Amino acid sequence: QVQLVESGGGLVQTGGSLKLSCAASGRTFSSDAMGWFRQAPGKERVFVAGISYNGERTYYADSVKGRFTISRDNAKNLVYLQMNSLKAEETAVYYCGAGPRPLGSYDYWGQGTQVTVSS
Repeated sequence: QVQLVESGGGLVQTGGSLKLSCAASGRTFSSDAMGWFRQAPGKERVFVAGISYNGERTYYADSVKGRFTISRDNAKNLVYLQMNSLKAEETAVYYCGAGPRPLGSYDYWGQGTQVTVSS
């Protein structure tokens, strides 16, 4: 079992920045790929960014490339999502996930953190 807890969401103006954190516990964090997803009201959950177990490979949705950065600290069991130049349409609940591969299915999810971007 893996427990994931997201934090760092909040209200930010268009063009602003936020850094999300996801704390993992329950088993060997460094063996899992990690990812960030988001779900806007009335829409499906979509992939935002993923990172390999050792942090060497990162993947991004086209819509966030160049603005968002995913990273991880295996010594602290943390994964981050730095979000810059935020847009109003990126208002959503952001979820952290853990799984065997960054672009595969995810087995564990956090409860989500709300990000609201005001225009």
